[in-house]
Amino acid sequence: MRTRSYKQNKIDIVTLGCSKNIVDSEVLLSQLKANQLEATHQSENNDANIIVVNTCGFIENAKQESIDTILHYIDEKEAGNIDKLFVTGCLSHRYKDELKTEMPEVDAFFGTMELPSLLQRLGADYKKDLLGERQTTTPFHYAYLKISEGCNRPCSFCAIPLMRGKHVSRSIESLVKEAEHLASKGVRELMLIAQDTTYYGLDLYEKRRLADLMNALADVNGIDWIRLHYAYPSQFPEDVIPVIANHPNICNYLDMPLQHITDNMLKTMRRGISRRRTEELVSKIKDEIPGLALRTTMLVGHPGETEKDFLELCDFIQEFRFDRLGVFTYSHEDGTHAYSLEDSIPQEEKERRADHLMGIQQEISLELNQQRVGKEMKVLIDRWEDDYFVGRTEFDSPEVDNEVLIAAKDDYLRIGDFVNVKITSAGDFDLYAERI
Repeated sequence: MRTRSYKQNKIDIVTLGCSKNIVDSEVLLSQLKANQLEATHQSENNDANIIVVNTCGFIENAKQESIDTILHYIDEKEAGNIDKLFVTGCLSHRYKDELKTEMPEVDAFFGTMELPSLLQRLGADYKKDLLGERQTTTPFHYAYLKISEGCNRPCSFCAIPLMRGKHVSRSIESLVKEAEHLASKGVRELMLIAQDTTYYGLDLYEKRRLADLMNALADVNGIDWIRLHYAYPSQFPEDVIPVIANHPNICNYLDMPLQHITDNMLKTMRRGISRRRTEELVSKIKDEIPGLALRTTMLVGHPGETEKDFLELCDFIQEFRFDRLGVFTYSHEDGTHAYSLEDSIPQEEKERRADHLMGIQQEISLELNQQRVGKEMKVLIDRWEDDYFVGRTEFDSPEVDNEVLIAAKDDYLRIGDFVNVKITSAGDFDLYAERI
């Protein structure tokens, strides 16, 4: 096998999975650069001789994508196009022993909490003084802020605790410091993320302190938008509601995955909440934050989900008309509580249910978008694509929500700027606008 070891090492990090993995890769990238090593993130130049794949192991599709990516780089290594291949992240953490046996061509596998060991293999020292500083890989004007690691929730279907461990909150002071650093680099929007943001503070302060954290972040100069993701409905800290309502730089946006609505499924999924309490909470949030965009996620095909459960879920979606909705099909993950149950619903039926729910949401989204036609809105410009500048309102998070398209022929807009626009037309998941 030909190698390229005569050249100076260049490391490329390839990230799969969720926004939490993006943050982990950004931390790794910053550590490598602080050690004076040449490192990139998902470079298109194909000139790196060392590859680090940051994997996802959440559900079957994500695991397969991770495996396919590793196999691709094994082929590259055997062809002599790269010298070293390292694998980290959730899949590596969960299946390290099996992967070592099946993929001996990989130089080393690392778990989610083995950053110092990975750095050592890459010829770098772990620099604790970098805490709060990282090189973002997202567009320069927005960044994810991971406020905690791990999860203490007992959800039947979720393997996250197996890969990320117990919940560990970061201190308010460290998060404010990181937000200030990001703002100094030009970041204008922060997305607060964790496996469960609403558990924040319980381990560190012996009480939930998400509201205190959001208040502190709202005072950081230069941050125009703050949005909250992954809020768990059970024991939701209701002191967060007035914080969202009262701060102009906290978006009227909340991502709260409900997963299901019938008491049968909520109990089977071990969600720790009833239908009545869920409906009361959603109604309270909508009532106390006028104009809030509420995003949720539903899971269909879980063991025990009857046709009656599914139809009740459909009725619930039609009644509460969520602004944003994502749907997953159940994945039978070993090590989870649900793995002891029979995965009796065929994949075709799971997909039918998911498609049906998204069909309902498509109609709701179109109706809600059409209500915005003729209205003026503030938009953050993310990119220039084809003939349009593409941006988002405060009601939309990157990658997962609606976008606003502004014809490039009509005006020149700068990426990362806020502009006022008038909505001229609407589709199912996009708005079209002209600058005012």
